[in-house]
Amino acid sequence: MQKENGQVGGDKESKEERTQHATEGTVSKRIRENTPSPQRGNTPQASPPKFVSVEELMETAKGVSNMVLAHEIIVNSDFQVKPAEPPEGSLEHKVKEMMHKAFWECLEAQLTEEPQTYGHLIKLLAEIKETLLSFVMPLNVRLRTQIEEVLDLPLIQQQAEKGAVDIGQLSQFIIMMMGSQCAPCRDEDIRKLKEITEIVPLLKAIFSVMDLMKVDMANFALTSLRPHLMQQSVEYERSKFQEFVEKQPNALDFTEKWLEDTVRSLRETDGSTAASSDPPAPLSAVNVHNKAYIRLLKWDHASDPFPETILMDQIRFQEMYLEAERLVLLSSVLLIIYTTTGEAISGLPGLMDTLKNTISALLADMNTPSFNAEEALATIGERMCVELSKCLSQHGYSPYAPDRKSILKGQISATILPGNTIRKLMESRVQNYLLASLDSNQHNAPPPLPGGLAPVSKEVKELAVRFSRLVNFNKLVFSPFYQKIFSKVLTSEESPGAET
Repeated sequence: MQKENGQVGGDKESKEERTQHATEGTVSKRIRENTPSPQRGNTPQASPPKFVSVEELMETAKGVSNMVLAHEIIVNSDFQVKPAEPPEGSLEHKVKEMMHKAFWECLEAQLTEEPQTYGHLIKLLAEIKETLLSFVMPLNVRLRTQIEEVLDLPLIQQQAEKGAVDIGQLSQFIIMMMGSQCAPCRDEDIRKLKEITEIVPLLKAIFSVMDLMKVDMANFALTSLRPHLMQQSVEYERSKFQEFVEKQPNALDFTEKWLEDTVRSLRETDGSTAASSDPPAPLSAVNVHNKAYIRLLKWDHASDPFPETILMDQIRFQEMYLEAERLVLLSSVLLIIYTTTGEAISGLPGLMDTLKNTISALLADMNTPSFNAEEALATIGERMCVELSKCLSQHGYSPYAPDRKSILKGQISATILPGNTIRKLMESRVQNYLLASLDSNQHNAPPPLPGGLAPVSKEVKELAVRFSRLVNFNKLVFSPFYQKIFSKVLTSEESPGAET
């Protein structure tokens, strides 16, 4: 493996592992449902339940779990393998520690007794040799030959029988080979190996670094294979989901309800805005589908079952909703500040970034259970008054009067209310931008940013890219299923067979 930036981010890995485990658990739970749920309410009558054997369900569950893993690799660019370690304090962890301790103590005893024995050492060298060969590309014949010659186990066995094994020289060769094949993030680990002089601690450290290099190798392979996996993933996920549908006749009930509710909502909106004499405009499958994805960003996850075709990405949509909410609140507060203060601060260099960073810091814990929105917004109001007063004084303006401070604080605190006019306006603009990103062709320029979102333009555009990528991949995978549903929920006048 050539040197590659393979640093595994601990926090990201933990988060992704939690995401993958939560998603697989949700999928497995839904797999076990083979009868309509009483929560379905207005869901159309499903087909009679088809009873299947436990073996069939387990086979289906395994297939869906594999599909979840493949999906995670494709849609999550940060997905990486991490070392498998039993939980701290668990029985497995204690047993593993005891076995390793016993092995290394036995090795040390063999190397210090008179005469020395090398049984454990030969086993270690055989494993090290196999690992080193796995690091070297098959076409690199020179390096592979060098490893075979230096770590010639029959020869080392003969030398051991004569007491002529040079363990130090072998160790230095192993470290040199590791250094030539490791990722850049392991260079420091290799340097530390060279400083260890005692044989047993050195061999122990070599194995520890090799375990990390194996993880780096796996992540390098993932990065290299991802473009090729992408080509196969659509068909793979579609076929696996088809197997799931064949086992579960009502497997698309929530997806149908999601799209039906979207059509109903759009027709009600069109009916309320159009003149009574005008016929309602026909709905296209593309527009309905894109609007349906926007609805997922305001989904009531506690009471409304998530569509089956989006189930693997439920947590991602929740995270994007929380990010959108934070950007709405941040842009709302900044809009209030600049509208209330007026031209005195308009265009002042650096002020916008200062205010934005201060507000962002106070909203950092917005999506945690301990966050108190009222207290945070009150603090933001106080801090903004201080910053603005200081800025106005520096530029020759009168400082904030008490009544203006009171008005500004009150307007900032009011953004917590769902019906707040400014908050609703910014929420609408964020959603409209995400919708426009779905509507725009990937080869065209991105849609123009709505007014008021300039201070958070970078964050909103990044969110739109992630959202569009996830939606477009979902459409590719499940397009045959969506087309069948749209043929039911849209009338013939509304292009029932339109592509989605």
